[in-house]
Amino acid sequence: MQKMECPCGYIYDPEIGDEGNGVAAGTAWEDLPENWCCPLCGAEKSAFWKAD
Repeated sequence: MQKMECPCGYIYDPEIGDEGNGVAAGTAWEDLPENWCCPLCGAEKSAFWKAD
């Protein structure tokens, strides 16, 4: 699954998820709720790009 990077440097890793914000491990980027945002800076999903 594809990792996604935020301008602040946070990387969303689907294998880890974002359990602090109710996103279980194994949740693909496409399956995140539309209102999900970066847990560090609050950026919207549209600000992220594919991480290397």
